[in-house]
Amino acid sequence: MYINNVIKNSVNTASIIKRIAICLFVLVIIACSSKPPILPAVTKDFCSSINGSSSLTLSEHLSPFHEQMKNKTGVYVLEQGTEAMLSRAWLSDHAQKTIDVQYFIFSSDNVGLIATDYLVKAAERGVKVRVLVDDIMVDASGDELLKLAAHENFSIKIYNPKANVGKNIVEKLFNLTTDFHGLNQRMHNKTFTVDGKVSITGGRNVADEYFGYDHQFNFRDRDVLLVGGITHEIERSFNQFWDNELSVPVEQLITSKHKHDTNYDALHQYACDPTNFVPEVREQINDIPKAFLEIKEAGQFHWLEGVEYISDIPGKNDKNKFLGGGGISTDRLVTLVNNAKKSVIIQTPYLVTTSLSRNLFKALVDRGVEVKILTNSLASNDNLEAFSGYQRDRKALLETGALIYEFKPDAQIRKKIMSDVMHNQLKDVPIFGLHAKSMVIDDEITVIGTFNLDPRSANLNTESITIIPSREIARSVKKGMLEEMKPENAWQTTLNWNPDGEVGYLKRFSVKLRRIVPKGIL
Repeated sequence: MYINNVIKNSVNTASIIKRIAICLFVLVIIACSSKPPILPAVTKDFCSSINGSSSLTLSEHLSPFHEQMKNKTGVYVLEQGTEAMLSRAWLSDHAQKTIDVQYFIFSSDNVGLIATDYLVKAAERGVKVRVLVDDIMVDASGDELLKLAAHENFSIKIYNPKANVGKNIVEKLFNLTTDFHGLNQRMHNKTFTVDGKVSITGGRNVADEYFGYDHQFNFRDRDVLLVGGITHEIERSFNQFWDNELSVPVEQLITSKHKHDTNYDALHQYACDPTNFVPEVREQINDIPKAFLEIKEAGQFHWLEGVEYISDIPGKNDKNKFLGGGGISTDRLVTLVNNAKKSVIIQTPYLVTTSLSRNLFKALVDRGVEVKILTNSLASNDNLEAFSGYQRDRKALLETGALIYEFKPDAQIRKKIMSDVMHNQLKDVPIFGLHAKSMVIDDEITVIGTFNLDPRSANLNTESITIIPSREIARSVKKGMLEEMKPENAWQTTLNWNPDGEVGYLKRFSVKLRRIVPKGIL
């Protein structure tokens, strides 16, 4: 669908310029890694005043669903950032045997540190915790990673560590010039699985902005909670990545003169400090079973047959096709879209099309299928490189007959999605951007995953999607997607008008400069 044929192997002036541009682009990404804040020294015991969670284990909570879990998958769509965060925290708190975590970004900001604390506490009570994170955006220091990995129940691996962890500038430049394809191939999967029974997967990384807790910029995102059924396939995929040679233990990447102990009191006190994790949120975590019961009674939790989890394999494609090649997730999405009969409604933060993808949309429209796509506007976009790719072919995309909407940075929907805690704390409302990667086909099938509609997701990054065959879920997700296309939340872009003029000249000029970066890596 999005196979890119832009970059050729012929050596000419244009290709050399493009290669230089790509190198600069990648170097900027590498250079963007920042050191995390140092945890303050422990001066006060905040944790002693916090009541513990329910004594019931996860198995005990799930026991009423034992028979359903054998052959069906329990499905609940996590629309709000707060509920997505609370669900992960509660599951960590009630895990009995294993927690397997796989993310593109696991930040060391406030949410990231608190999430780490929940994982460490699980490890301390005997749960085996495995964390697999992509190399490119890791911002924790080597000593911090080694301290976590020092615990006998806590293992950390870095996927494709060629650009960041344990590498000096010479090594980074060498890898950039000798293995450009390998450096660009990233793990974009996002899964959180507890005891092999419950999984959360979707668009969210682990950082403030994905859960509505950033003070300047937040994302509208979407995850799905899965119970039983297909979770075994998510666990199989995780193990495939974990056991692959591209996933390297941090102990093999980082040398340290320090002997790391397993005293995590500073981390625990940070997470217990009410200035970092307000009591109201912690109370909400303890209320998860009650909230889940309410969700069930409201008919929002569904037991389904036929749920699919599709994941690319580690490494995705061979180097013979350079930046092309596609993957399992790409092929499955193409099949789903090609089989559409009435409508295809899409949310994607980054929309970089090729002639192949535009031909696909045109074929749909020509046979009477409604195609609507919501993506970020220049005003709400956090990735100017990706927007430059979208901007270059926006007119051609509109000419296919697809209806295009661009998300507003002050979309009114943010009042429903952002946490009440943040609304009460902040005087100024942060910018709101789109990060959900979802699709509803024919009011019958919902796709929630990590896949952006761009060449990078199609050909380079490993991606995963969950396919949910449910009219009820499709109607609910579609209703929300259409609401976010309304004028109070998005601009409709036409052949005669687009909202680029809603931002200042400097940002518009910055996007134009990014056009030197080939679309194949966007």
